[in-house]
Amino acid sequence: MSHQISLTVNGQAVTETVEARTLLVDLLRERLGLTGAHVGCDTSQCGACVVHVNGRAVTSCAVLAVQLDGCQVVTIEGIAMGDTPHPMQAAFHEHHGLQCGFCTPGMVMSAIALLNHNPHPSERQIRAGLAGNLCRCTGYHNIVKAIAACAAQAS
Repeated sequence: MSHQISLTVNGQAVTETVEARTLLVDLLRERLGLTGAHVGCDTSQCGACVVHVNGRAVTSCAVLAVQLDGCQVVTIEGIAMGDTPHPMQAAFHEHHGLQCGFCTPGMVMSAIALLNHNPHPSERQIRAGLAGNLCRCTGYHNIVKAIAACAAQAS
């Protein structure tokens, strides 16, 4: 059964007809061409597909698109300000908070949500905030440094 949904994705109004079983990550990647949310596990375990829905970080592989009728969705593609990277993206770049890059979009989106909730987290709080994101390359040390630097810069 198909459903028509309307939502805002990265500031743009979107109306799509989707099957009831369509996952948000599939809508983003296959229908809207927004491939920043990566499919890593399909079970909400790795965090590679994290996006923001109405300001909250969610794993887009665990949300049905039909649940988002009327919602605001922001993906990694929508956080920069024109050609200027989001401060978190800049911090990841400056502090080498990436290796292969597969987890990076989800890490960045989770980190932004963390700082929105707790603007001055301790290292321990940063590590706890990333608990739902897996880095295959074990680059957590520089990821934590990048998040801490972004938090310090915002102060």
